[in-house]
Amino acid sequence: KMRDFTAIETNPEGPGCCAIVLTLISYLMILATFPFSLCMCIKVVQEYERAVIFRLGRLLKGGAKGPGIFFVVPCIDSYRKVDLRTVSFDVPPQEVLSKDSVTVSVDAVVYYRVSNPMAAVCNISDFSHSTRLLAATTLRNVLGTKNLAEILSERESISHNMQSSLDEATDPWGVKVERVEIKDVRLPVQLQRAMAAEAEAAREARAKVIAAEGEQRASRALKEAAEVINESPAALQLRYLQTLSAISAEKNSTIIFPVPIDILTSFAR
Repeated sequence: KMRDFTAIETNPEGPGCCAIVLTLISYLMILATFPFSLCMCIKVVQEYERAVIFRLGRLLKGGAKGPGIFFVVPCIDSYRKVDLRTVSFDVPPQEVLSKDSVTVSVDAVVYYRVSNPMAAVCNISDFSHSTRLLAATTLRNVLGTKNLAEILSERESISHNMQSSLDEATDPWGVKVERVEIKDVRLPVQLQRAMAAEAEAAREARAKVIAAEGEQRASRALKEAAEVINESPAALQLRYLQTLSAISAEKNSTIIFPVPIDILTSFAR
C-alpha cells in the first residue's frame, strides 16, 4: 500500500535551501512567542483518528500521528485528520439488466473503513466519494453476469463477490471494505404479476395431481373391499345394515324403507 507515495518520503534531493530557511524562521518565531506559540503548535486527535502531516508540501516522515497530542510548526506544516471508524453508506438503486434480459432495480449497503491513513490522503483526492462511485459500478457489473433466479436466491454469494471486488480495487487507496449487503431487489409490476400467475398455476397443478392420487388410492381401496365382500355374501348384508344405522343416527327427517337385495336382483334379471 505504500508503493505510490514512498517516493515522497525517500526523495534523495531533500529539502532545498529555501525550505531550510523557512523552517529556521518558523522555529525562531516559536521561541520568540513562547509560551503563546504552544496554542498553535500542539494539536490533539481522538483515539479513532490519525493526522497526516505535510511540511512545506512534503509528507512528514514517521507515518500518521495519533492518537493523542502531536506537534506541528505553524506556517510550514499542514495536516489532515482521517477517521478510522467503520463508515456505512447506501448504494443508490441501480437499474440492472440481468443475464436473461430482465431489468431489475437493486440497492445495497456497503461498510468500509480506512486501514492506511497515509494512502487514503496521498493516493486519492476523495476516497469516500470514489468508494461510493466504485460500489455502484461494481454492483451493476456483478449483477449483470447473473440471471434473475440467481439474483433472487444467491444474495449472499453476490454480496461476497462484490465485497471481494471492492476490497481489491480500494486497497491502493488505503480503504478496507468490510461488508456488502444486498438490501432489496425490485421487479417490474408486469413481471411480478406474471410470476404470481405462474406460481398460482403451479399450485393448482400440484393440487390436481394430489387429488388424482387420492382418487386412485381410494379406487384401489374400494376394489379390495369389493373383493373381500364378494367372498362372503353375508358381509354385504351387514354393510347394508351398518349404513342404515349410520343414517338413522343423524336424527334427520329422511324416511328409509329397507328393501331386500334379493328383490332388486330379481328385477335386474
